[in-house]
Amino acid sequence: MMKILVLAGICRRSGSLDICVPRAAAALVVLALGSVSLAGWLGYQAGERAGYRATANAETVELQRLLREERRQIADAKVEQRAHLDALALRIADLQARVIRLDALGDRLVELGDLDKGEFNFTAEPPLGGTDDPQVAEDISPEDLGNDMVRIAALLEDREKKLLNLEQLLMTQDLIAEVTPSGRPVRTGWLSSGFGKRIDPFNGKKTYHRGVDFAGKPGSEVISVAAGVVTRSERTAGYGNVIEIRHANGYSTLYAHNKENLVGVGEVVGKGDTIALLGSTGRSSGPHVHLELHRDGKIVNPRRYLR
Repeated sequence: MMKILVLAGICRRSGSLDICVPRAAAALVVLALGSVSLAGWLGYQAGERAGYRATANAETVELQRLLREERRQIADAKVEQRAHLDALALRIADLQARVIRLDALGDRLVELGDLDKGEFNFTAEPPLGGTDDPQVAEDISPEDLGNDMVRIAALLEDREKKLLNLEQLLMTQDLIAEVTPSGRPVRTGWLSSGFGKRIDPFNGKKTYHRGVDFAGKPGSEVISVAAGVVTRSERTAGYGNVIEIRHANGYSTLYAHNKENLVGVGEVVGKGDTIALLGSTGRSSGPHVHLELHRDGKIVNPRRYLR
């Protein structure tokens, strides 16, 4: 048993408090154990909170990394999509350019072929039609769109080649028609004498007429029946004022009895060009043009070329 003296100076009294040492020691031990337990519990709670915060921070960092990765993938997808759109735009522009060329070529062929422009109008949209059935309508996929563009490009290339070949053929035919004698040597007039044997208008005997005659108004136009080069332009006995033109493929034509020659040697003339004025010079009974046709130096009946 311990005795503790307590001095109460204020109250001017003195007293004593008896404390049992074993009990006090036990109380101190219990108090210490409680403090340790409390401190341990508080430390545990602090550790739990720190671990939770560390885990939360790690999850936040991972989530942020995933978000950055998603943003990068989206950005890459946008770049790739833009590249595809740019390529598609270039392809469409190429197809449009081909269509424009085909339209121009079509108009050229209509002109060369002397076709009806109202019927063959390459600038107008083709008429289309059909029923609108939503049950059978399907959205077109990018793959289908790409396949259709490839197919259309192949069709345009094929049509362009064929139309170019047709244009070349028409131009060749047009060139052949330009340099091949055909038609009449006058714009107005009539056939007054044919090719071959006939009664000579001056002596009444049978003679061989080397060409055909077209009568008309004096001074009217004499035209070339084919494109070529003038090889002769002079006045001779019998023919009077005469012009000779050399054409392609061995052809040559002669125009006689002209009132006046309008072209000289070496000049290039086109089909239908005026080369002289109709007259009656030389051995002639009236105003007309005498037309002769030669092929490889031989006389040819021009009648079938006049049609």
